[in-house]
Amino acid sequence: MSRYFLGVDVGSSKTHALIADEAGRVCGFGEAGAGNHETVGYEGLTAALHQATNQALSHAGLSVGDIAGAGFGVSGYDWPSERAETLQAISALGLHTPIELANDTVIGLIAGATEGWGVAIVSGTGCNCWGRDRQHRIAHMTGHGATLGEGAGATELVKEAVRRVARHWSRRGPATQLSQAFITLTGATDLDDLLEGLCQDKYHLGAPTARSIFEVAMQGDRVAGEVIEWAGRELGSLAEGIIRQLGFETQAFEVVMVGSMFDGGSRLIAPMQATIRAVAPQARFVRLTTPPVVGAVLLGMEPVCEVTAASRAMLIASTQRFLDQRRAVNQPA
Repeated sequence: MSRYFLGVDVGSSKTHALIADEAGRVCGFGEAGAGNHETVGYEGLTAALHQATNQALSHAGLSVGDIAGAGFGVSGYDWPSERAETLQAISALGLHTPIELANDTVIGLIAGATEGWGVAIVSGTGCNCWGRDRQHRIAHMTGHGATLGEGAGATELVKEAVRRVARHWSRRGPATQLSQAFITLTGATDLDDLLEGLCQDKYHLGAPTARSIFEVAMQGDRVAGEVIEWAGRELGSLAEGIIRQLGFETQAFEVVMVGSMFDGGSRLIAPMQATIRAVAPQARFVRLTTPPVVGAVLLGMEPVCEVTAASRAMLIASTQRFLDQRRAVNQPA
């Protein structure tokens, strides 16, 4: 009789649940909205877990009692003090099976690293960095961004670019085409109006503005390029901390790159790699191409059965086929 495993990826914008058997064959999927307790509270987390998990169970034709193990990667779960309330939210599902809980960065690592250990760097709207060794010992950053000196997501990139534009305006720094790009994006009349509007909350430049910074850099603007390279070094610094926490300096391991910022290519990635290789020369770099929820399923399997290379490969391939079929069905005619 097959054993079934549940994995749930709880994010700040969406929640995914995936069910697969021990061979890695996907049989159920569900989704819900945001579940990060920092934005929706623990009641919101509970609601997202229920919706996504119940959809997956219904789709698979299974009940809670059929689940042999479950893994949860939860955005916003950063500290031991949050464990009890997070587990309480999970307990409302009624699972009577081994449960593994981690920050959502960890399931990205498990999904992307060949053997499920190493370092994962997330850079999307925000940033984070976690790692685990062969013995599953965990190391992490605070996950609280620029406030605690961990700024290398799109939000922080844009803020740094705005600082450079302010330096252009005040003559404290060189001229940059970022100034005109931001004037165009906001509809400001000129650079004076842009800076005044930003100071008075008339204009806002959020994370999506990062795309324009990469475009300006591609056009040869030195300041835009420097801002992106700064972000790359910051990302490398996050990984450097994890490497030292886990003693990876002399080991060969994988660094999994997660998030849309890495679409920016070598201008961001090269300085990050150089920073990391300065302390860990054998680090190898891979881009996460598998949905992180795959890592949650693998996390749920670990205490119950051996995760083989074959079952891992089957789970990845099966998930991709399932999602491709789902997109085809949902695509408008």
